[in-house]
Amino acid sequence: MGRMRVTFLGTGTSGGVPVPTCDCAVCVSEDPRDRRLRPSVWIEWPGASILIDTASDLRQQALRFRIRRVDAVLYTHAHADHVLGLDDLRVYNWRQRGPVPAYGSAQTLRRLGRTFWYAFEEDDGSGTVSPSVDRNSIDGPFELLGRRVVPVPLLHGSLPILGYRIGRFAYLTDVSRIPDESYALLHNLDLLVLNALRRRPHPTHLSLDQAVAEAQRIGARRTCFTHISHELMHRPTCAELPAGIELARDGLEIELEEAEP
Repeated sequence: MGRMRVTFLGTGTSGGVPVPTCDCAVCVSEDPRDRRLRPSVWIEWPGASILIDTASDLRQQALRFRIRRVDAVLYTHAHADHVLGLDDLRVYNWRQRGPVPAYGSAQTLRRLGRTFWYAFEEDDGSGTVSPSVDRNSIDGPFELLGRRVVPVPLLHGSLPILGYRIGRFAYLTDVSRIPDESYALLHNLDLLVLNALRRRPHPTHLSLDQAVAEAQRIGARRTCFTHISHELMHRPTCAELPAGIELARDGLEIELEEAEP
């Protein structure tokens, strides 16, 4: 089926790293791997340029990584750090002369409609140009530009959200618990992306130890952690992780030889 490339556009939390007003060791670190924009990935395969989430820093990410097209967006959920870049899709509407298809759960798409009311309601008369997004509600696997996309149900605290599997790649962010039935969707992965917020427990995100345990249970050939807070410094944290598990960093590119599971 050809190759697929995954680029980490952002690996930080909702506030990003460094955190404004903070002078901790990570926030003042000179290691560029400790600078983290809001979480998102860019997935490319022949004929496709796909985002998972439109992070708050999308404009900055698009400039830094030279994203020339956005053929679709897969939304995990509707929290601000994952959706507030939606307005930055306007330039892709102009360049591509049409709406950008967006996929997500019915709940996520409804909440997008409330947050970005001006994009989905009738013209309010202001003359403002709004982003054009074609919402597509999903409740199971679907075909997208020649690949099969498998939504993976997850829990973010008590909020149901989605991860996504494409071939032997899976992206699971903002997870606090993986339902038992979702593990069956995660066999035989070459690359797993999973959130690991910090060392201390958190009610709506996996801690570092919990993420390691989940990664070992899933057993992907390579696991990269994302949605990382300013409590985890890149180099020493990676040094203590088991083989095959690492912290991702902004700008990390991984090439995958794609095949359907």
